[in-house]
Amino acid sequence: MNIHIVQHDILTAQPEENLKWIQAALDAPASREALLTVFPACTLCGYPLYAQAGYTDMQKRAQAALQQLVDASEHRAFLVGLPLPVQDRGLCNAIVFVHNGAIRGIVTKKYLSTDEQQCFVRGEGVQVLDFHGLRLAIGFYEDLKELTKGHIGDADMVICCGCNVFDYNKPFRIRYRMNKTVERLNAGMVFVNRTGSEGSLLFAGGSLAMNAAGSVLCQMPYFESDSRTIDMQLLQEADDEKPEVVELVYKALTTGLRDYFKKNGMQRAVLGLSGGIDSALVCALAVDALGAENVHGLLMPSQYSTDHSVADALALAKNLGISTHTIAIEPLFNQFRQALQPVFAGMAEDVTEENMQARIRGTLVMSYANKFGALALNTTNRSEAAMGYGTLYGDSCGSISVIGDLYKTEVYELSRWINRNGERIPQNSIDKAPSAELRPGQKDSDSLPDYDTLDEILGLYLDESMSAEEIADEGYDRLLVENIIAKVNRNEWKRLQFAPQLKVSPVSFGIDRRWPIS
Repeated sequence: MNIHIVQHDILTAQPEENLKWIQAALDAPASREALLTVFPACTLCGYPLYAQAGYTDMQKRAQAALQQLVDASEHRAFLVGLPLPVQDRGLCNAIVFVHNGAIRGIVTKKYLSTDEQQCFVRGEGVQVLDFHGLRLAIGFYEDLKELTKGHIGDADMVICCGCNVFDYNKPFRIRYRMNKTVERLNAGMVFVNRTGSEGSLLFAGGSLAMNAAGSVLCQMPYFESDSRTIDMQLLQEADDEKPEVVELVYKALTTGLRDYFKKNGMQRAVLGLSGGIDSALVCALAVDALGAENVHGLLMPSQYSTDHSVADALALAKNLGISTHTIAIEPLFNQFRQALQPVFAGMAEDVTEENMQARIRGTLVMSYANKFGALALNTTNRSEAAMGYGTLYGDSCGSISVIGDLYKTEVYELSRWINRNGERIPQNSIDKAPSAELRPGQKDSDSLPDYDTLDEILGLYLDESMSAEEIADEGYDRLLVENIIAKVNRNEWKRLQFAPQLKVSPVSFGIDRRWPIS
């Protein structure tokens, strides 16, 4: 049995535009020659729709697009997804099986995410349908647990339609689940997943097909649109792409950044270049995603900036081929201090003046963005965001947070990977001690624990949901652990005002980890 697999980017809430590429895929010779064509879940409207799913005009537009596909299907067979009102049930996230010019089956999602529960009702889960003498178990990725639990009858093949939000563990978890399902059912399996992004959420593709023996017949690329026709009776195993985690993260961030600009009708980016590792990494990712001609760097040294910081920023710009401007902020800083002198008379300078510098820089970056029709890139990393180590409306400003889901140690790892074939990020930016340079001789270590230790503790607390006591039992100083956790929880209000961050970790701030602010 030949199955045509189509993994593609999906435009959110634009069924008419999605209809065009779906029709083109169905009209392709490879699809016409296959018995069945399978598309990712949520094919016509994208995911997540949030409140848009509840609007009747959106539902009607999606149903009209579906009807066009049905009317043009002739003898064809395919699976396509959309929000669909189901009689006696309500609005469901559905997969529709179309064959010979008619709808032959509707599969509704049973295990809904928290966001889906706001707009969809619980469906029936995996359904087994007869097709060309075979029993096909068709369902959403999240509903596959029904198969491994034995809640579904015997099936000759499993067709899994996914719209799976990426994190750097997800491809490996998907492969594990596919293997267990094939082993449990002794049946072949096709998994199709979308690519592209929706705001902060990224989709990896990586669709695959396995025969009943567990051999991989097809592994499609990650973060690329692609289509393949697979003979499910094959015995020979195909090349099996198994990229490193760091490469997946790189592809995820560049894809997410590129899509964010394209889907919001923007082209140019601007960011502040401090000479440090965070802004250097963000700049390199932006160049790879948008092109050097579309990225501009602002150097904004103060009286506390070191000579090597400016030199490292200029070296980065030269390596990457971007344009820059240098705007010294000391005159502006002095004017702010002078203006506030009557208010602050007799008071010593403290973190207030440090934050003032960060806000001046944020204002300059945002002003450039406004004047030249650009989007400002935020350069805060996850470790800093966790600890509240940053200035609200200063270095926290920006239209998109590029590395806000990477711990500082992961920032270093990805930077080294980017330099694997030669220096793009200056080595000094990687090697030197990180500093905000807001006061003489300042280092991050003045306010934060060593990043290796900090990130280990943050990982246990945020990603593993371990308590202070459990983390201390792992060998960490109890007082240090309690102080870190207290800072994380105390700074939720800051994180709620940050830019949207590209999600690459399993437990992202705001998306997965939602926390009270008072």
